[in-house]
Order: sequence, then C-alpha cells, then structure tokens
Amino acid sequence: MRSVSHSNRKELALGKVSLAPKGFMLPLPTVMLSCQLANEQPNIITISWIGVLASTPPQIGVGIQPKRHSHLIVKESGEFVINVPSADLAKEADYCGHASGSKHDKFAELNLTPEKGLVVSAPIIAECPVNIECKVLQIVNLGSHDLFSGEIVAIQVDESCLDKDGNPDIIKVNPFAYVPFSRKYVSGLSDLLGVGGFSIKK
Repeated sequence: MRSVSHSNRKELALGKVSLAPKGFMLPLPTVMLSCQLANEQPNIITISWIGVLASTPPQIGVGIQPKRHSHLIVKESGEFVINVPSADLAKEADYCGHASGSKHDKFAELNLTPEKGLVVSAPIIAECPVNIECKVLQIVNLGSHDLFSGEIVAIQVDESCLDKDGNPDIIKVNPFAYVPFSRKYVSGLSDLLGVGGFSIKK
C-alpha cells in the first residue's frame, strides 16, 4: 500500500486511501484456459485477466504474457477454450496458474479429462461445469500482456448446473474469484440482490 502524505490527503474522498496503480478489478473471475497445438499434448493456464468484449459477434478477451507457454499455443492454433471451474477445483486452478506446461502435463497430473469440443480442436476440461469455445479474431499488444480477442463459437454447460429456464445457474456452477492485491481465491456469489431492471420496474 502506498502511503499518502498530509499534503495530498485532502484530495481524497472522505474515508478513502490511495493505493499504487496496478492491474486491478474486483472481482476478477478465475478461469482455466485450455489450448493445444496439433499432435502435441494439451495445456491449461489459469487466467483472471479476462472479460467480455462484445455481444455481436460475441467475444471474450484474455490477457496472456508472451513468456507463458500457452501464449504460443493460442497464437499458433488460433483458438482456445475458457473453462469455468467450480470452487472445488480451486487447487487445480491454482496449480495450472503456477506450473508451466512446458514441463508439466497438467491434465494427467491433475486427473482432469480433456474432451473434444463442439467446434474448436482445443479440448474442453470435462470437470469444469462451463466450457466456452473461442476462435482468435485478433491479438493486440498492451505492454506486459497480449490481448487475445476470441469469438465465442460454442458453449457447453453441465445439465445439472442449469436453472428451470435452461440457463446457467451461478449458484449451481459455484465459480470463484481472485483478488490480486492479497492473491486470495474467494467464493460465495449466491446472494440474490435483484434481477436486471428491477430498479425501474413498478
């Protein structure tokens, strides 16, 4: 935490403390990105630098450092899968974010199941309740990370994680988030606060 001098403390809103700028947002999702080059073993990298970029065509953006093993795989293959793990996969997700795929077969070591996707060649992680298949549209260098814009071409969801309308139920999926300052994984997204548009409904 960056200290705040008395001279600029008056510039802050009441009760606020200034922190040093860094890559930061609350909450950050925790996802496991799977990728594969032809005739090579598949790999998994855990990512929190991720977000929806557009609705038409539907796109997800992921930030990957060029030094990471998965960077070359995604760049060369032009595709990837975003796998949303439930909280009981926190240990596996953490491992995939710290062990390099150049030295480890993560699927085998973690007893995770690579299954064929509907559209892309990269495998989905069967144990993850949500799998989002993507084709790379563009790559933009942003400094420490390259932004991969991926068009969503298929989505698979465990049937047990659907609500009565056939949509993913966040309580049943039970995803978890990552807090970059403290490096903690946290869960608990089950409290219903309202439904979109509730503030203007009569």
